[in-house]
Amino acid sequence: MNKDVVITCAITGDDRKVKNNPKCPVTPEEIANSAIEAARAGAAIVHIHVRDPETGDFSPETKYYREVVKRIRESDVNPVINLTAGMGGYMCLNDDGIESGLGEGTDFVSQRTRMKHIIELYEEGVYAPEIATLDCGSLNFGNENRTYISPPGYLRQGLEIARDLGVRIELEMFDTGNLWHCLEMHREGLIKDPMMSQICTNIPWGMPMNMALQSSLISMLPQNSFWSMFAIGRMQMPMVAGAVLLGGNVRVGLEDNLYLSRGVYATNAELVEKARSIIENMGATVRGADYARERLAL
Repeated sequence: MNKDVVITCAITGDDRKVKNNPKCPVTPEEIANSAIEAARAGAAIVHIHVRDPETGDFSPETKYYREVVKRIRESDVNPVINLTAGMGGYMCLNDDGIESGLGEGTDFVSQRTRMKHIIELYEEGVYAPEIATLDCGSLNFGNENRTYISPPGYLRQGLEIARDLGVRIELEMFDTGNLWHCLEMHREGLIKDPMMSQICTNIPWGMPMNMALQSSLISMLPQNSFWSMFAIGRMQMPMVAGAVLLGGNVRVGLEDNLYLSRGVYATNAELVEKARSIIENMGATVRGADYARERLAL
């Protein structure tokens, strides 16, 4: 069991479910305010996607990331800021493959383009994040012909870009082979210690939420790794307890779950508060951003 727990709050995701919860933040100001509230509630790390303020759809625009980071940094809290680097990976196919062209929703771009906002913020040198997240493998999404593509060559490019910038990488693992590949890249020296992993479960059709499976994966992580784990939907809070029992840290937030309880829409701060209550009732301590920075050698 982990006695010193770091909570990550994933503020808003990259799909359109935001429209199903009126409390989901959309504009840069709303996203920043929600992150600030989550930090006040106990989140040491805030994981950020941004959206087009007009449409609510996800956006890769650096200007929105810049505004969010600026607002958080100028607030009365100082969480570790973690920006996604995974936008631009969807491949949508028609039933005839690519004979009639790619399907609607395809946004597949290079790894450098996926990380364009990270690169630009580091080049500007003012509102650069401390962490960026890489999705560590390809995954079928849903029951249609939509796949997220993150091939080995792209991941190596992403790690090389991060190394050159000096940004810490969080490795999001959606299936067992993702860890296998990350261990190889760690052996190659592309991932610096302590290796930071986010084990993502219950996302169809990736890794099921199964404590025996997750326990076996955790046993393969390098010594002194910093790892967290989450599940989506109604299994978000049970996984908080599961992650702590297995010795890890936790992630909650509206990216992964819209509800506080059945039929009751949540805010990010409420989800953090609920997770904090679970953690503290288990006899563990919720640690802050300074602890996370020290643990991750930021």
